[in-house]
Amino acid sequence: MARMNTERFTRRSSLARLGGALVGAAGGRALLSPAAEGGNKAVESGAVQCVLTPELTEGPYYIAGEKVRRDIREGHPGTLLTLRLRVLDASSCKPIKGAAVDIWHADAAGNYSGFGAGAASRTFLRGIQKTDANGLALFTTIYPGWYQGRAVHIHVKVHAGGRVVHTGQFFFNDSLTDAVYRAAPYSSRPNRDIRNAQDSIYVNGGKRSLLAVTKAGAGYVGTIAMGVHR
Repeated sequence: MARMNTERFTRRSSLARLGGALVGAAGGRALLSPAAEGGNKAVESGAVQCVLTPELTEGPYYIAGEKVRRDIREGHPGTLLTLRLRVLDASSCKPIKGAAVDIWHADAAGNYSGFGAGAASRTFLRGIQKTDANGLALFTTIYPGWYQGRAVHIHVKVHAGGRVVHTGQFFFNDSLTDAVYRAAPYSSRPNRDIRNAQDSIYVNGGKRSLLAVTKAGAGYVGTIAMGVHR
């Protein structure tokens, strides 16, 4: 079932892209590139300024009131993925403590909890974590599956000061996804139809929302820093 048509851009995406350009004009450099891990270290050292992370559509599969927990797998099979998500103030580059980072994504079969084939549960592969003093939120999950009409992605929403300060999506390098999908359970669903360059959401800011992913044992660690306006 095609789902891409239901995921439309929001007015906030245009505003955030404009805001990111203004920060860049003030001397900031993009840190959320395919080499984002280096960018994160540079930010921590104070060597670079932050930029505003692009806003990307929430999509149709958000469910409010998710559980506060680190491990969101609920027994769903897939390659282990640890997420290290840092929230920074885009104007000062300082970490934001106590922000609520809310993520959700499809399972290896391409299903979201609460919808379609995943309707029997409203909780798998969904969760919220608060950032620590370094602005860091950690999650234990699986590498997302694909579904028709979309590149592989993870949804994120950041709450701070009682309001939503960022809505976005994380993406993966296609070559990494190719490698992960050669193994079960992903290998039972070959021929994914959309890669990053063909994804209507990725082409509107997704390059700066690519996770920096490193191998860790049998799984992976994905890292990114999100610059937001408080």
